[in-house]
Amino acid sequence: MTGSNEDNLNESKRVVPLNTWVLISNFKLSYNLLRRSDGTFNRELAEFLDRKVPANTIPVDGVFSFDHVDRSIGLPNRVYQMAPANNAQWDIVNFEKPLSTTEIVPVIIFFHGGSFTHSSANSAIYDTFCRRLVKTCKAAAVSVDYRRSPEHRYPCAYEDGYAALKWVKSRTWLQSGKESKVYVYLAGDSSGGNIVHHVAVRAAEAEVEVLGNILVHPMFGGQMRTESEVKLDGKYFVTVQDRDWYWRAFLPEGEDRDHPACNTFGPRDKGIQGLKFPKSLVVVAGLDLMQDWQLAYVEGLRISGQEVKLVFLKEATIGFYFLPNNKHFCRLMEEISNFVKPDC
Repeated sequence: MTGSNEDNLNESKRVVPLNTWVLISNFKLSYNLLRRSDGTFNRELAEFLDRKVPANTIPVDGVFSFDHVDRSIGLPNRVYQMAPANNAQWDIVNFEKPLSTTEIVPVIIFFHGGSFTHSSANSAIYDTFCRRLVKTCKAAAVSVDYRRSPEHRYPCAYEDGYAALKWVKSRTWLQSGKESKVYVYLAGDSSGGNIVHHVAVRAAEAEVEVLGNILVHPMFGGQMRTESEVKLDGKYFVTVQDRDWYWRAFLPEGEDRDHPACNTFGPRDKGIQGLKFPKSLVVVAGLDLMQDWQLAYVEGLRISGQEVKLVFLKEATIGFYFLPNNKHFCRLMEEISNFVKPDC
C-alpha cells in the first residue's frame, strides 16, 4: 500500500467534499467489518447496517416509485417514473397506459454497485441516485435487485440482469413514442457497470435491442497489477486487497482474475467483434485505482469497432455521484442526460 494510513487519510480529505468523505469512509469501515478472511460475508449485519428506504407512490421531488416482483423468477425491481402533472392521479399506477404515445421516454435499467456483494435496489444511496437520474433525464428507471455474492457467485448477477432486461422489454406500460416500444438503456456503477457489459453482450447475441450502455467507474480487473493499482493502492478509500477479496467471492471457486467476467477483452474473453453492440458511455474517476482496467475496456471497445465515449474525471474518487456537492456530479448527470436523448 502506498503511503502511511495517515497520509492516505489526509490526501483523501483534501480532494473529497467533507460530507462525501464521511459517507464513503463510513461505508469502508462497515465493509471491513463484514468481510471475513475465510471468504464468507456477514450478510445479517450487512442488512442491518445498510440504510434502506421504501418506495414512494406519493412523489418525492417530482418522482414516484414502486416495487415489483417478477413472479416467474422472483426477481424484485424498483420502478421510478416522473410524477403526473395532475396530483389527483398520484398513488395510481396504470399498467395499461404507456409512458407516452408521442414523446420518446428512455427507460434506464440500473444495476447498483457494491462489488457484487453490498447494497440493494432499496439502499438509500441508490434510491436517491435513481430519483436524480429520472428527474435529470426525464426518463423512467428500473433498479434491479440482483443476487449478490458470495452466496450467489458468477453468473447469477448476469442472469438476473438479463432477466430484468427481458421483463422491461415486455412491459407495455414502459413503451413510448409513435412506434410504441421500450427504449432501453443499461446503466450501473462499479460492479453494476460490469453487469451492464455482460448483459449487453448477451442481449446483442440474442438480438435484443439495447440503445446504450452507461458504465460509471466499472469494476474490471485482471491477474497482472497495473500502474494505477500500485500507485493508488489504499489512497482513496480502496485497496487492492479489498478488490481481490470481492473477485474471489464472485468468480467461480478456483478461478483467477483473468476470467472473462473480470478481465473483459483479456486472454480468455471471446470478444464482441461483429456484434451489434450498443453505444457506450464510460465514466472513469481519475483517483480510482481500477482506472487502468477501465481505460483498457474503452480501448477494447474501440478495437472491436464499437462506439464509445470516454469521460475521464481527473480528480474524482469512487462514489463522487452519491451527493450533488461537486462539479463531477454535475458533469456526470449532464453526460448521461445527453447520452439518452432520443436524437443522440
